[in-house]
Amino acid sequence: MMAGDVGWHEAKGLSIANSRPPFPGDGPQTIAAILEPTLRTNPEAPALVGRHGRYTYRELDAAVTRAAAALHGLGLRAPDRLAACLPNDVDIVIAFLASQRLGLVWVGVNRPLAAAEKAYILGDCGARAYLVAADLAHEIEGRREETPDLEIVLRVDPDSPGCEWRQTLETADEASVPEIEIDPFAASAIAYTSGTTGFPKGAVHSQHNLLLPGVVAAIRKNRPSPDQHGVVLPMTILNLIVLGPMCVLYEGRCVVAMDRIDAVGVAEWVREEQIGAFDGVPTIIHDLLTHPEVTKEDLTSLKEPSMGGADCPPEVVRLFRERFGGEVIIGYGMTEAPTAVTWTDGSVPAGPGLCGRPIPQVEIEILDDDGEVLPTGELGEICVRPIRDGEFAGVYTPMLGYWGKPEASAEALAGGRYHTGDIGFIEADGNLYIRGRRNELILRGGANVYPAEIERVLGLHPEIEAAAVLGVPDERLGERVAAVVQRSAGSSLDEAALKTHVGAELARYKVPEFVRFVDEMPRNAMNKIVKPKLKPLFD
Repeated sequence: MMAGDVGWHEAKGLSIANSRPPFPGDGPQTIAAILEPTLRTNPEAPALVGRHGRYTYRELDAAVTRAAAALHGLGLRAPDRLAACLPNDVDIVIAFLASQRLGLVWVGVNRPLAAAEKAYILGDCGARAYLVAADLAHEIEGRREETPDLEIVLRVDPDSPGCEWRQTLETADEASVPEIEIDPFAASAIAYTSGTTGFPKGAVHSQHNLLLPGVVAAIRKNRPSPDQHGVVLPMTILNLIVLGPMCVLYEGRCVVAMDRIDAVGVAEWVREEQIGAFDGVPTIIHDLLTHPEVTKEDLTSLKEPSMGGADCPPEVVRLFRERFGGEVIIGYGMTEAPTAVTWTDGSVPAGPGLCGRPIPQVEIEILDDDGEVLPTGELGEICVRPIRDGEFAGVYTPMLGYWGKPEASAEALAGGRYHTGDIGFIEADGNLYIRGRRNELILRGGANVYPAEIERVLGLHPEIEAAAVLGVPDERLGERVAAVVQRSAGSSLDEAALKTHVGAELARYKVPEFVRFVDEMPRNAMNKIVKPKLKPLFD
């Protein structure tokens, strides 16, 4: 069954766009064809660089063909799910592109997640195959009951002659790759959000909406476009695939897969590969500009780094101005978009909540509690929809829905808009500002942390009567995770034991850094914990 089959999508609670306008211009309409223009015009141009390889467009095309043959030879067929938990390197880019040529559904599994979280994602999406870094392969051993559809596990270790993925590539029959007609509006990737309800949800995207940001950026020239564009954040996050390989390869430029996020490591990549831009978070920019071992000469080529995922602390704004002579470029986006829906352009100084103006293909609306559009300056829920006028009218589509969750999909996409759950307003100059987060999302150093997910794990402990998780401001990370806990009668549970408990189930960055114990939680008439009354505990 092909990934574009309407019945299959309906069974998974997904929608396929009724209107299917092509992209403006004459460029490729699918990710499967993204390399073709440069292959015709400049095949020897550099395309991809990583710790374990360096490819021209001609070489990258051959590597992707070989990888597609390997995956097809393993029996993978559209719309099978291929999951990957790999570091930033050439393998993750090649495997992703190969999956799109075959019409497979790509699922990135973030490396820092705990074993239980990874198993949940693999089980929820029904992954048939899993490409996993060799040092993490042990995590799913003994969890096959949680991953009943998983048939193929390939360990990836480029430094080892016994690398299972490389051996599979070497024996692949490139002539066996079938000609597949790709539906650009069918499911092609699943990006798992942190769990607003205790478990993560999989936002499903098509090749069309993963490719569109790069198409618009190429036409409008509204994004940095250096010859070498670095990807410093993990490409297991789908948004980074979009901002990196999709935007860069569409324009025939070179993707640099950076495998370090520490200041010295980032500076080394920038210096050695003459990287002109990358998409990071304030933490990375702060450390890069303050580390004593990073010199100004190391960053000579770096002209326009962009940031997203967190309010930008004033100190980072100041450092950025001093180093780059302009305003920070900040993007506001979400997994469901995918990636950014607004960017700042430097015309307004960075300030609390500033998100910038909408990208050309989207329209931002602010709705009240009754779903009515609010006028300029009034506070309400931020919603995203396709723009209705101009050259990009009707071209944008948000996610197809949440994997296997039709009710949640219908709620999030009600009225033809994506309802973000964030609260904000639009100024008269068109800039969007966020003032709060209805879903209580904590943004820690660019990573999304949902309180409900941590509260669920805390609730599993037999000595915890009640728990509440919230974010507390931090100059460097934006926010840190804090927990307030009401212990059961007679419990002697301490902070160390509590952190150990959470760390066994969740990623390290989700473990509360600050813990306060209380005798009783403040509650309202509906017996719900009143979190604002807990914030003074961390002052």
